[in-house]
Amino acid sequence: MGSYRICVCFTRKFRVTEADPPPDVKEAFGKYAEGGTHMTAEQLRRFLVEVQGELENDAAATAESIVQQILQKRHHIAKFTRHALTLEDFHHYLFSADLNPPINFKFDTTNKYIWKIWSLFSVFDLINFHTSISNPEILLCTEIFSPDLVHHDMNAPLSHYFIYTGHNSYLTGNQLTSDCSDVPVIKALKKGVRVIELDIWPNSTKDDVHVLHGRTVTTPVELIRCLKSIRDHAFSASPYPVVITLEDHLTQTPDLQAKVAQMLTQTFGKMLFVPESDCLKEFPSPDELRHRIIISTKPPKEYLEAQIVGDSSNNLQKVKDSDEDVWGQEPSILTATQEDNDKNDSETSDLNSTYEDDYDSDLKVHQPPVYKRLIAIPSGKPKGGIKEVLKVEPAKVRRLSLSEQALEKTAESHGIDVVRFTQKNILRVYPKGTRFNSSNYKPQIGWLHGAQMVAFNMQASFKIVMKANGGCGYVKKPDILMNVGPNNQVFDPKAKYPVKKTLKVKVYMGDGWHLDFKQTHFDLYSPPDFYTRVGIAGAPEDEVMKKTKKKEDNWTPVWNEEFTFPLTVPELALLRIEVHEYDMSEKDDFAGQTCLPVSELRSGIRAIPLCDRKGEKLNSARLLMRFEIL
Repeated sequence: MGSYRICVCFTRKFRVTEADPPPDVKEAFGKYAEGGTHMTAEQLRRFLVEVQGELENDAAATAESIVQQILQKRHHIAKFTRHALTLEDFHHYLFSADLNPPINFKFDTTNKYIWKIWSLFSVFDLINFHTSISNPEILLCTEIFSPDLVHHDMNAPLSHYFIYTGHNSYLTGNQLTSDCSDVPVIKALKKGVRVIELDIWPNSTKDDVHVLHGRTVTTPVELIRCLKSIRDHAFSASPYPVVITLEDHLTQTPDLQAKVAQMLTQTFGKMLFVPESDCLKEFPSPDELRHRIIISTKPPKEYLEAQIVGDSSNNLQKVKDSDEDVWGQEPSILTATQEDNDKNDSETSDLNSTYEDDYDSDLKVHQPPVYKRLIAIPSGKPKGGIKEVLKVEPAKVRRLSLSEQALEKTAESHGIDVVRFTQKNILRVYPKGTRFNSSNYKPQIGWLHGAQMVAFNMQASFKIVMKANGGCGYVKKPDILMNVGPNNQVFDPKAKYPVKKTLKVKVYMGDGWHLDFKQTHFDLYSPPDFYTRVGIAGAPEDEVMKKTKKKEDNWTPVWNEEFTFPLTVPELALLRIEVHEYDMSEKDDFAGQTCLPVSELRSGIRAIPLCDRKGEKLNSARLLMRFEIL
C-alpha cells in the first residue's frame, strides 16, 4: 500500500497489485498445458521450441532446468511433491529477466546467467540518454565473459571488427577540470573496453612522462602507473588484445620517447606485440593477438608542433552544456562547411597533415626496441585531399582518426571511400572537443561506414557497456560492410535499399519500479503514469520512434500494444526501448531503457531488463514483450 499526501487534511492510498498475465500468456499456457491447470516440463519444451524458437536439442534440458528453478524459488515445499508449473509460475518464468532474457544466454557453473550479444557497440549503453529521437542508448549489460559465447569468427584481420573503444580513458569526469587517474582505465578494462587512449606529456621538469588532458587544468597521473594498471587488468574481462592509442606530445623531448619505449617493454614484456616487419600489409587477427598489448600512435617524425588553442572560455560559452543535446545535431542537419572545433586533438584536426613512412628498415629484431619500432598500428594521413587521406595502400595498413564532425563532412562527400578504406584500414572516430562535459555523439554514422574504433567518453554519468560477442570487446562487422562487388563496388551508406526484414514488437506490460524507486520518486501525489517508447536506431531509412499510450496511476502498467518496423539494413539495426513517466507540468521522468541488436533478438515472449541512466541494470524494473522477425 502506498500513501500520497494531497493536503494537510488527508492522503490518497494506492495498493500495488500484481497484474494478471496478458491474454497471450494465458492463451499459450492453455494451449500447451492442453487445457489443464499445470504445465509439465515436456509441455514447456514444446512451447520453447514452437513459440520461443529454442533449438530442439537444447529445449528438453532447458525446460527441466526452468521448472526446477521456478519451483525452487516459488514453492520450497511443493518442489518435492510436484514437477509442473501453474499459470502464475509460467507467467513468472516468462517475466524473469534471468531465465527468459531477450538475447541468448547460458548458465555457468555458479548459476549466474551470461548474455551472448551481437551488437554494434556494445554497445552500446550509450551515454547521456534522454528522450530525443536522436539519442539511441546502446545498453548491452553483462558482467561475465565466457569464451563459449564468443560466436563470431575471430580469425579475420582487426580491421574486420567493431572494437570497444574509449576516449581520454584516464579522465575521472569532465574534459577540463577533472582528475587524471588509472582508476577509470581499470574500470573500462573490467567492462571489456579494448582500446585505451592516453595523452602523454612531459612533466614540469621534463624528466618524466605524465598522462593528462593538455591545455586544461586536469591534474596529471604518471604514465607508468597507467601502464601497470593496464598490464594488471587488461585481460580481466576478455583475452583479446588491448590497443593503447597514445596521443604523443613528446615531440620536443625525444629522450622521453625513448623512456616511454623502455616503460612499455619493461612493463609489458612478452605481452607487447612488436611487428616483425617494418610495416604490416594486413593486421593480425584477434585470435592471433590473444593476451597481447598493441601500441598505436604516429611514428615520431610525423608529429607536428601543436597549435595553440584559443581562449577556452569563449569556447565554453558556445557550448550548450545540457543533457538535451547529448548527441549533437543529426547528420542530415550538419553542413559540409561546418568547422571542426576540436583542435585539442593533435592527431586529426588537419586532414592535410603529412605522412612519412618512418620505420628504420635496417633495424634488427634482436636489437633493443626503440619507440617507433613498437608502433604496431601506425597513425597518419597522406599529404593531399580527402581522396589521398582515404587511399587504400596495398603494401601497408594504418589507422586514421577523425572527429565526429570531420567524419560527418567526409561521409557526406566520400561515404563509399570511407567504407572501402575501413575494409582494410582502421578508422577511429572521437568526440568533438566542445563536449567539455564528456557527453557523446551519435555512433550510427561511424558504424554505417565501417569505423572500427567509435570512441566514447567513458567518464559521463551514462556509461557505454559493449558486451557483444560474449563480451570480448570485438564484434565482427556484418558482411555488407566487407563485401566487394563488381567494379570494386562496396556498401553505400547513403543509398536506399529495399526492406529485407520486418520486426514486430508487442509491449505487454511492465513491473518492478516500486521495488527500485521510492513511492514519491516519479510523483509526489500519485503513482506514476508510465509509457514506453520503442524504435529503431541504424540506417537512416530504418530510424523511427513510436510510443504506447500512458497508463495512469499504476506501478504495474499494462499496454498490450503492437508495433511494426520494416528494416532495410537489419544487420545494423538496434531496437531501442525506453520507459518514461508522463509529467504534465515538467519534463517527463526517465524510468529505464535498453537497446538490443535486432540480429540477436530471441523470438517469442521475453522479459526485458531495464537499465538506469548510468547503464547499470535495475534490480527489478523490466518489461514483458514479444518479438517476431519476418
